Amino acid sequence: MQFYCESLTEYKRLKTREVKIGNLLLGNNHPIRVQTMTTTDTMDTIATVEQTIRCIEAGAEMVRITAPSKKEAENLQNIKDELNRRGYFVPLVADIHFTPNAAEIAARIVEKVRVNPGNYVDKKKFEQIEYTDAEYAEEIERIGERFSPLVLICKEHGTAMRIGTNHGSLSDRIMSRYGDTAMGMVESAMEFLRIARALDYHNIILSMKSSNPLVMVQAYRLLINHMMEEFGECYPLHLGVTEAGDGEDGRIKSAIGIGTLLEDGIGDTIRVSLTEDPEFEIPVCKDLVKRYTSISAQNDIKKADEIKLPYSPFEYKRRYTNQVVNIGNKHVPVVIADFMLAQAITHADLQAIGYTYNSSTDKWGISDAAADYIYTANKKIDFALPGTLQIICDYATWLTEADNIKYFPLFQPDEYLKAGRKSGTVNFIATNVHDISDTFLDKIKEDVTAVLCIYSTAQNAMQKVRTCIAKLMQQQINCPVIVSVESSDSSIDEQLIHFSTEAGALFLDGMGDGIWLMNDPSKLIHQQVSGRTYLQTKNNHQFINNTSFSILQAVRTRISKTEYISCPSCGRTLFELQETTGKIRAVTNHLKGLKIAIMGCIVNGPGEMADADFGYVGSGVGKITLYRGKEVVKRNIDSAIAVDELINLLKESDVWIDAG
Repeated sequence: MQFYCESLTEYKRLKTREVKIGNLLLGNNHPIRVQTMTTTDTMDTIATVEQTIRCIEAGAEMVRITAPSKKEAENLQNIKDELNRRGYFVPLVADIHFTPNAAEIAARIVEKVRVNPGNYVDKKKFEQIEYTDAEYAEEIERIGERFSPLVLICKEHGTAMRIGTNHGSLSDRIMSRYGDTAMGMVESAMEFLRIARALDYHNIILSMKSSNPLVMVQAYRLLINHMMEEFGECYPLHLGVTEAGDGEDGRIKSAIGIGTLLEDGIGDTIRVSLTEDPEFEIPVCKDLVKRYTSISAQNDIKKADEIKLPYSPFEYKRRYTNQVVNIGNKHVPVVIADFMLAQAITHADLQAIGYTYNSSTDKWGISDAAADYIYTANKKIDFALPGTLQIICDYATWLTEADNIKYFPLFQPDEYLKAGRKSGTVNFIATNVHDISDTFLDKIKEDVTAVLCIYSTAQNAMQKVRTCIAKLMQQQINCPVIVSVESSDSSIDEQLIHFSTEAGALFLDGMGDGIWLMNDPSKLIHQQVSGRTYLQTKNNHQFINNTSFSILQAVRTRISKTEYISCPSCGRTLFELQETTGKIRAVTNHLKGLKIAIMGCIVNGPGEMADADFGYVGSGVGKITLYRGKEVVKRNIDSAIAVDELINLLKESDVWIDAG
């Protein structure tokens, strides 16, 4: 049950059915299409048209608009007519949740409708119901009766459909049989797909979205596997991480989820769900997609070059490794701060990587996001370091250093094989995967102090590193691996995507005992979109350190800060989402390990914030409902006092601590 992509070792697009959305072709090796969703009130025709135009001019090839009821669905005609009058003909997508009649209206107007199997017919009341096989079959039949009319309308009008499963809105019926799992997500979509296929309707795209990149990636892989096994073909796939959030964190989480799949040639259209104006999602989409336009498809891949994964790609299990000091085995992944290009290193420089020095007390303050090691290349540090920070330096420099407690050597492979003297504690070896020999592997297999720092200079670096680590697993070589990624991209967005995609994909597969990110800050320029510089970095070491910890947080292997599951806003949003997210972040960002969901409306509320600890959900205009997990705690609070009430709830739940 290994199949989920065309190749594990080279980049090759997954072959999918061709689907037509208006005049736009999707799947079947057509370009990966980028899209977004409006945040305006759908009944405000002009505002929606103008925001749609901004998205189109930013590069959106499809634009989704919410249609929560019949009146919004009907108004899609006015929006489409006004766009056409102004000379814009990009396909529109109606976003449907609870209302089949709205979907049936919209399917006669726009080029595509999106339905969520979890709430289109089924219900989500958080009830555990035991179904006999006969009762379950009856429910499937009922779904067919309710869903078939929409399928037939789409078939008649040439309208495309996205069957979009969301992890957080699986129905009670699916949850009762499959639980809160990736398999439940897949089966939820497959039920609807089987009904459509039975009616000979195939103009279908599917999605498996979650705010947790690990669940998302597993669900897409399983979906491909099940479609190929059952149908012998794969329908086009829409990729996205729901409620990714804003700023760097939103980009990192999206890049990990979407990029991991794109790396394996999976995905025909993408949307990056940021809590920002929708036109600012498009440049991030384009940065993600352009990584693959320069990689030519490998159509002559030899089966002999392929690998058999020594682990299941459909479930998470961390690779077993030796424990070397605080690296490997059950330790959280370590973070290495790269100071290779620094002219000198002072007390103040360490503040960027999580250490604050108080000269009057001669003591260090250590943050939750403090690097574990610092690479100094050929430099030495002439002051006492914080107790938790250790130094990696080049082997030749290490040989001249008397302090074997704080300093550890970094070898090149040839140096390591020839070295007469090594550390008795930990020996780091930096190696390009293309330079690893059998002799080298034999040597490190017996060395319980060896830690590999692996990287690749190939275009498809992630796959090359994954292949290398799979080989280590097959040969039972258990030395820890530091995932090393270098970016020479010229914008912060591009670097975030590069780091997150290549490192994040490996961590999602259980590979990686540490992370080491490198860049050349002199190559960075500030990226402008519509005259707005929206991501900058003043301190490159801080940027790299924050990115490292954010990647580990997004893949759920090392929690160092509060996590915000924040929806991207749409026409259903009942409060100012960006402003409110900022307020909540400002007063709660010191609560390490807490997951807080900020949802614009009840549609994206208790379901889609699936694994949040607390939820802040719009329940009416100017009204907020607070959740503890999936339990409603306080209803219809005035939004003016809702942030304070959230803090009170955190205190009542014994998770609040005062900011230091």
